[in-house]
Amino acid sequence: MSTGSIIALVVTIVIIAAIGAGLYFLGKKAKKRQEEQQVQIDANKQTMSMLIIDKKRLKIKDSGLPQAVIAQTPKLMRGSKLPIVKVKVGPQVMNLVCDEKIFDSIPVKKEVKAVVSGIYITEVRGYRTSKNKEPEKKKGFWASTWAKAKEKAGVQQVK
Repeated sequence: MSTGSIIALVVTIVIIAAIGAGLYFLGKKAKKRQEEQQVQIDANKQTMSMLIIDKKRLKIKDSGLPQAVIAQTPKLMRGSKLPIVKVKVGPQVMNLVCDEKIFDSIPVKKEVKAVVSGIYITEVRGYRTSKNKEPEKKKGFWASTWAKAKEKAGVQQVK
């Protein structure tokens, strides 16, 4: 190997190591910040009965959230879409931000009991009506072929 290629190889290894170390420390800092926020959310949570009117993923500018909330969000976050749920709590209609994990399971036009912390829905419980189960998605060609091959080989149970 020539001297130039050895130097280039060493420089790329050093750069990759520096990026890896930087990402490690940034991840550690973000995890600590998330744990602190989760403690605050748990301290302020309360259960409410509400009617879910609509749910959408909207940009924070278009979400209908209070102006104070929009002003506090970082500028990079303003362009991203958030799961927004339009609810009726008592006589008041308001928009709330939903946890990404439970957004798909929230039923529309149903009355539910939800655990809310400020304007953030963390959990949904107590559906008054039966939960409508979505039909199973059809498997693709390769997934169904793979499942058939497993059944023939005896790896997977036959349905």
